[in-house]
Amino acid sequence: MKKVLLSWSSGKDSAWALHVLRQQGEYDVGGLLTTINSTFDRVAMHSTRRELVAMQAESAGLPLITVPLPWPCSNQDYEAAWLGACDQAAEDGFSAIAFGDLFLQDIRTYREKQLQGTGLEPIFPIWGRATDKLAHGMIEAGLKARLVCVDPRKLDSSFVGREYDLQLLGELPPAVDPCGENGEFHTFAYAGPMFQKELPIVTGDRVERDGFSFCDMRQAKATGC
Repeated sequence: MKKVLLSWSSGKDSAWALHVLRQQGEYDVGGLLTTINSTFDRVAMHSTRRELVAMQAESAGLPLITVPLPWPCSNQDYEAAWLGACDQAAEDGFSAIAFGDLFLQDIRTYREKQLQGTGLEPIFPIWGRATDKLAHGMIEAGLKARLVCVDPRKLDSSFVGREYDLQLLGELPPAVDPCGENGEFHTFAYAGPMFQKELPIVTGDRVERDGFSFCDMRQAKATGC
């Protein structure tokens, strides 16, 4: 089987891509690859804390491979960091990188271009699936996630922090993709068939930053007698 890395955003789509890859039985997923904003120690765009991503990786039974990014981060900085990660992956015996993209052709083309000459094949395990059916299928299969980032130009800020469930899907405006593929929202996945156990999380502060609405997620602390 091909040894692959999975590009990991901490959201539902990359989590579901992991589940699909494991079901297919054609690939040996050997790790989760995540870009981290070095200044804030969080996943870019999703703003997920590193400790939560580490919890996801542990529950998925996979090593977490982080790619540090400067802040601010230019496209040149990003591509240089990504190329370094690809070179290391090839040295470590990986033959492909998988992505959880769904239908944005320009994003897929960009990823394919990034991997040209690296010796790594781009794989898109959930590409082209109807997002309405995919959204319902993920939830019905037990995937749990919360909205951690909302673009208020596309979706009302009141949705940030909410559970990604059937009720939410029923309340999304018609123009909003049910998987948020057009950037309407981003999620943090904390339970599902790709994890060994549900992650203990609590909802933190809600803030407006750089034109987006964010809801901070934290690890729930254990309580004792």
